Amino acid sequence: MTIPAFDRLLDEARKAHAAHAALREFCPFPADLAPIAITPHRSGAADLMAARPGIAEPSLAGLRDDFLAAADCASWRDTYRDTDIGEDFLARFGCYCLIGEGGGWRSAQMASYVVYMPPGLYYPWHQHPAEELYLVLSGQAEFYRAGAPGALLASGDSAFHAANQPHAMRTLDQPVMAYVLWRSDLHVPPVLTGGEPANLSGLGELP
Repeated sequence: MTIPAFDRLLDEARKAHAAHAALREFCPFPADLAPIAITPHRSGAADLMAARPGIAEPSLAGLRDDFLAAADCASWRDTYRDTDIGEDFLARFGCYCLIGEGGGWRSAQMASYVVYMPPGLYYPWHQHPAEELYLVLSGQAEFYRAGAPGALLASGDSAFHAANQPHAMRTLDQPVMAYVLWRSDLHVPPVLTGGEPANLSGLGELP
């Protein structure tokens, strides 16, 4: 049995794919969805996201709101629990899956998540074999990727990360909520890479 809040969220994600070219061009909405059971696991970031989700453009407000509505029955991830990323990051960074491990459905074609960061949080350099697209739902953040200048992205903007391309994020005085898609290798988790690529500049020094 699926969860009504997740059913509504999936429908809204499907509408977002139809409405936003960046999502359509990255990956068609999967046709092989199979429901899986969700074991709820709450993160402290769920409360932060509920309290300050950030401003969304009208075409993305529905998806933002449905991610908020499904947060209480989601399985929030602890991806970096056994790393040296620090307790402040673990307490404030939030991520849960819609399609993929821990989500309401599985697919061999795509995985999708919500990522939330409150103001004043740095997501260090990391990489993964999966190709990735971030679509900012609400708020804004600085996005960095190896081989490109940094960019301040807001609701409706997107960022693509190639396979194993190091990337990082930082919020300033606003939170950010993003819809994240993976394609290709869906099963290898991200790893922290450390350091900064020497050719990356743009929006100031990262911590």
